[in-house]
Amino acid sequence: MKTAVFPGSFDPITLGHESIVRRALPLFDHIIVAIGVNQDKAGYFPLGKRLEWIKAVFSDCPSVSVESYNGLTVDFCKKMNASHLIRGLRTSADFEFERSVAHVNSRLSQSVETVFLLTQPEYVMITSSIVREVHKYGGDISQFIPRSIRID
Repeated sequence: MKTAVFPGSFDPITLGHESIVRRALPLFDHIIVAIGVNQDKAGYFPLGKRLEWIKAVFSDCPSVSVESYNGLTVDFCKKMNASHLIRGLRTSADFEFERSVAHVNSRLSQSVETVFLLTQPEYVMITSSIVREVHKYGGDISQFIPRSIRID
């Protein structure tokens, strides 16, 4: 079974995140959307809510599961028997950063390969940071998040 991990904070999940996972479905037998937890940094939205939202978004996809983890992403991949990491790229700056991270990950674990998927043009400007900022000031974020979730 070819398993991939799509790691992130998903604080909150956006239409861009959803698009990456749905486009990766034909490439893998199982995709784990994995929320990385940093003990030194509190999320904007509670972890439990983020897990719930992602499960709702992919409730129609039996090959997608949702987990949270602490520590190195490559260690989580090993624990989950995942051979691939999925990363979405919005901009050239994303590529430069993600390329560095992929090189470090390959040094830490040669058994985990990183796969990059380009973000669809209509989602390039959407980031979780922007969505949080709009939400914080009472703006309507419904156009940036999956329809199957509601964030009050």
